[in-house]
Amino acid sequence: MIPATYPDPHTMAQMTARMLLDIKAVHFNAAEPFTHSSGKQAPTYIDCRKLISYPRIRATLMDFLTCTVMRNAGLEAFDNIAGGETAGIPFAALVAERMALPMTYVRKKPKGYGRDAQIEGQMNAGERVLLVEDLTTDGGSKLKFVEAIRKTGALCGDTAVIFFYDIFADTLPDLAAEGITLHYLCTWADVVAEARRAGDFDEETLTEVERFLAGPDAWRAARGGG
Repeated sequence: MIPATYPDPHTMAQMTARMLLDIKAVHFNAAEPFTHSSGKQAPTYIDCRKLISYPRIRATLMDFLTCTVMRNAGLEAFDNIAGGETAGIPFAALVAERMALPMTYVRKKPKGYGRDAQIEGQMNAGERVLLVEDLTTDGGSKLKFVEAIRKTGALCGDTAVIFFYDIFADTLPDLAAEGITLHYLCTWADVVAEARRAGDFDEETLTEVERFLAGPDAWRAARGGG
């Protein structure tokens, strides 16, 4: 069912941050930084995959995401909802159900056997596709998934995520240069603000996290890292 009403964007951002903190999807540790898939270290880590195990929170956030997309892009803007492998697949299915649209998913690379497919499900030339994932860091994976979608002849100019890092200056311009609009619910700034308001982490930890978010490369360089 398509949600009929929804809070304003600021309230949705605050509520999304609260939910992520409540299920302990947010991790801060400046003393022992996390190593991300890029090989770079950071005092922050977020695990949006945990959301699939919390039905009430999951349902609320998928309502928020669906309403955000419809508010920004229009109620009849899409013909197909595509999930990015792997974290985007369950969220794409949930959004597709709400919007009463077909769902597909995009592999990171062709399967390598059988039909050697990179798109699973039915995607047709000319269809307007919304790409759904769990989060966006610098937007690199979104560009690769959109490229695969466009190779089918389908159109893809929008991607929706629950969480957007919003700490890399080039992310939105790089997406825009490829004709892609990013829709999202909350950012690191929203999470830090909510964590400080509710006392989820001590002030020293939050201050160090804010130093990182203000300049990731400078933060790593100051610690002798890459």
